[in-house]
Amino acid sequence: MVALVAGGVGACVAVGVMAVAGLLDHKIVERLVVEREAVAPAASTVSTPSGSLASVVAEARPAIARIEVGGVIGSASGSGVLFRDDGYLITNAHVVSDASVISVVLADGSQHEGTLVGSDTESDIAVVKIDGAGFPTARFGQASTLQVGQQAIAIGSPLGLEGGPTATVGIISALDRTVQTHGGDEPLTGMIQTDASIAAGSSGGGLFDTNGSLVGITTAVAITEAGTEGLGFAIPVEQARTVAEQLVTDGKVARVWLGVRGADMTTSAEQDHGTDGGAKLREVIEGGPAATAGLQSGDVITKIGDVDVTSMSGLVVALRDHKPGETVAVTYVRGGQPTTVNVVLAQKP
Repeated sequence: MVALVAGGVGACVAVGVMAVAGLLDHKIVERLVVEREAVAPAASTVSTPSGSLASVVAEARPAIARIEVGGVIGSASGSGVLFRDDGYLITNAHVVSDASVISVVLADGSQHEGTLVGSDTESDIAVVKIDGAGFPTARFGQASTLQVGQQAIAIGSPLGLEGGPTATVGIISALDRTVQTHGGDEPLTGMIQTDASIAAGSSGGGLFDTNGSLVGITTAVAITEAGTEGLGFAIPVEQARTVAEQLVTDGKVARVWLGVRGADMTTSAEQDHGTDGGAKLREVIEGGPAATAGLQSGDVITKIGDVDVTSMSGLVVALRDHKPGETVAVTYVRGGQPTTVNVVLAQKP
């Protein structure tokens, strides 16, 4: 049996509530904020020479920080990734949950007081702010271009160890995983699976490709009954970035709502419907966007816009690219006949 645990705690989780403050320092409001983008997608299944990997780690490592939190019960530690040069870091929501004090230790050893900007437990993403400017940042890549078998580098601050971030190397072992973590109400969907070692305290750190581009935020690790750490999981960078930018701008995340509940197709059900996978609707909520557009229980959604949907988790991932109020084409199968309707997405209640 394998259990999934969040990889971000190095000790007992601190409790207490920290005041949320999402305002920028007035001294840097007018300056240009720098975010780094990959020039091109970095998917590659070709092994990279060890010297090149050392260069990649050397470039990416300065953007990784250790995040220490404290509360009335105790302390914990995790990791974070600087994604804006004015001091904004992406981390996991479970790393900073209920923290009353946040301290950020950068790769150069400097220590900074951290402020919680916002936290989203559904995606397990949070944003922490430190004062200052000109910080080194990670370069955003694209998780959508990843291929199973290509090399991946996990960089974080495991076990709260001194001396800067730690790098481990593995491969992308699977994509689009659904992960249920301990303490999480909703499973995390669309996750990247890797065999690069992700130890306790590495949650909130970065998963990089061999071009040094950030492709994921590490969040969980599988533990066997014998206590052996197995595979690790990371949130795709596109999702993490979207959530983080909403937290910086609004302090909260607005999600789209289709108004359905469903499950993956089974082989027998696929044969009955004549489809190759899809999200079979078990419930269409009255008054919701799907019901208004005419969808019914038993329908199988196979496409959102131009994106194929092969599972219920795939439906969730496809909807992430849209915003409340948008109209999207939804293709579904009923009685063996495919139909496409326009659905006006709502904001999730």
